[in-house]
Amino acid sequence: MFSENVQKIFYEIMADKENKEFTDAGIEPLFSAPQNAKVMIVGQAPGIKAQEARKYWFDKSGDRLREWLGVDADTFYNSDIFAIIPMDFYYPGKGKSGDLPPRKDFAPKWHPRLLKELPNIELIILIGQYAQKYYLGDKEKKNLTETVKAYKEYLPKLLPLVHPSPRNLIWLKKNPWFEEEVVPMLQERIRSYLNK
Repeated sequence: MFSENVQKIFYEIMADKENKEFTDAGIEPLFSAPQNAKVMIVGQAPGIKAQEARKYWFDKSGDRLREWLGVDADTFYNSDIFAIIPMDFYYPGKGKSGDLPPRKDFAPKWHPRLLKELPNIELIILIGQYAQKYYLGDKEKKNLTETVKAYKEYLPKLLPLVHPSPRNLIWLKKNPWFEEEVVPMLQERIRSYLNK
């Protein structure tokens, strides 16, 4: 559950006029910020399934993400190891080629405040281009593949990942180094946090 300060931020997000249509529709912001979290996962925004179920990463992408992390659903959802702070806490809607991007002004407004409430974060996992652009800034490479390939440059605090969507199966086949090198390293890091 949320700490008192995070609960206050939660209600402020709901009261923000930019989120009025969601709040009026009974839709709450979807994120998780346990005070003891060691790992913060920054994705794009909840999918429609996640928003309807009130459960982040509640789809095939989430299944693959948990495989990469080396954890089961119970650990992912019920331990206090993971903070889930996407670039937008609401489903942005459908575009021509998939979901619309997260709103540009959302993360700058709310992420710094939530990060202050997460003093134990040791690893921030940046999933996809929006999270990488925001957190890496000019340290980002010319494209997502190059950024993920240069992951050692951003460690120990930041780790850029490709999105675990089934649509990225071709990318994973073309880039076998990712599952051979990056995933085992990530699993080892997660195991070390779980064993502390």
